[in-house]
Amino acid sequence: MLVDAIRAEGFRLSKNRTAVFWSLAFVPLITVAIGALTNFVLKGSETKILGDEKMPPQLKEALGRGTLDMADALVTTAANFANPLVLLFVLIGAATIYAGDYRWETWRLISARNSRTNLLLAKLAVVAGLALAAMGLMLVAGVIESLIKAAVFERTLTMNITGEKVGLFAGFAGLSWLRIVQFAMMGMLAAVVTRSLLAALFVPLVVGIAQFFSPQMLMPMGVMPDAWVAVLLNPGAAIDAIQTVLKGGAEAAALPAGLALKAWASIALWTLVPLAAALAWFRRQDLSKE
Repeated sequence: MLVDAIRAEGFRLSKNRTAVFWSLAFVPLITVAIGALTNFVLKGSETKILGDEKMPPQLKEALGRGTLDMADALVTTAANFANPLVLLFVLIGAATIYAGDYRWETWRLISARNSRTNLLLAKLAVVAGLALAAMGLMLVAGVIESLIKAAVFERTLTMNITGEKVGLFAGFAGLSWLRIVQFAMMGMLAAVVTRSLLAALFVPLVVGIAQFFSPQMLMPMGVMPDAWVAVLLNPGAAIDAIQTVLKGGAEAAALPAGLALKAWASIALWTLVPLAAALAWFRRQDLSKE
């Protein structure tokens, strides 16, 4: 029955071309366009940038004529799969999936054919698949952007694949997928509680912005960014911390002791609690007027 519900939700989403475009295609297209424009602008200013001693060394290195390792580029792309633009536009599809039946008053047509738990879990499964699809298109966009960069700056392409890089790519991709699903989980809870598509879209955005600025708000109160409260309130920073641990090196060694444990606790809190709350609320919800 759960499989049937997942198939039905996937079919309904596939027919919503507007949601699919904005959730999947828009950000990769914009990424390629901005990346290409940036590379051409840098190329046009290459002489000025290289001759200016005040320019950051990273920028000058990017203008170099050396090789471009596609394996490193793929790892960097995987680390940024869950960037704010991806979170925002995947949320459009997620909100449509979670709140669509409330908006169109179709719960009464399907709730008699399957359990409420299965119906909600099916929506979650389709959103998880949507996140994977968005990441796949972002990977393609990252490859295209790297090829454009290599062509513009006449850099030689290499593919130095190692076990470490494969592990980093898999780890970063998994964390990014978890972050997208966790962010959209707030949309599920908002949709169930409010029965509103707008709430499913805007509540996660408001909460996400508050989470981003929470360290600055807590610091005047004497709460450091690595304290339990600060980490638990900011799952985005928790994902960044775990990525740093995976990357290793001096940056990982400089992290406060126990930060990884706090980060995993934060991710679990913001993933499992909204899911459990949405399921509990939905099972007791009156859908007679839907």
